[in-house]
Amino acid sequence: MKRHLIVITMLIFILLPLAGQKTKDVLYLKNGSMIFGKLIEIAGDQYKIKTSDGSIFIYSSSEVEKFAKEAPLYDGRKTEGFVYGLEAGLLAGDQHNEYSAPFSFNFLAGFTINTKDIASLGSGVEFIGRPFSPLFLEYKHLISERKTTSFIFARGGALFHVGGGDEEPTGSNIYNNPYNYKGGGSFAFGTGISWSKEEYEAYLSFAYRYARTSYKM
Repeated sequence: MKRHLIVITMLIFILLPLAGQKTKDVLYLKNGSMIFGKLIEIAGDQYKIKTSDGSIFIYSSSEVEKFAKEAPLYDGRKTEGFVYGLEAGLLAGDQHNEYSAPFSFNFLAGFTINTKDIASLGSGVEFIGRPFSPLFLEYKHLISERKTTSFIFARGGALFHVGGGDEEPTGSNIYNNPYNYKGGGSFAFGTGISWSKEEYEAYLSFAYRYARTSYKM
């Protein structure tokens, strides 16, 4: 398990700089403005460019100073509005943990308040020996508004077993009765590092997690 965590951490640090190398077309206008987007065509004496919000602008060659491909300048984090995210991770327990590879995959929908505070609702699927679906609320606070910053977060909710009805007994079940798995409460708190890009945010986090499940025979 520790080896898997080290490999994942190394991959994140390798891939993030590559993501930052993404370039876009940019038109430098003679009035000093810079228009970032995707250059659709150059026809006659006109430049047609599509920006990230889907808008299309047309400029005559007399308005354009030059055309280039380069990385857009960082213009700050989102100050307010809806945000969406995907997360995947390993749930690492103690060395005597009976589950060889517990993992989670969740979707979060939230709202940013005053740039540094984000409240989210999340759900997805987690495998802890058996499949469970979590439902949780999360609060995240960024330490600063810089492009790279640390953050703290806390979340709380519940796990729901999604394996259907009673499951067949295993060899360790001396009474040969089926298991009826149940979910329970769950909470977590932790910290991490966030990297803000032009249109998205990537983060690496570590947390302490407590989850309670049970079963009846």
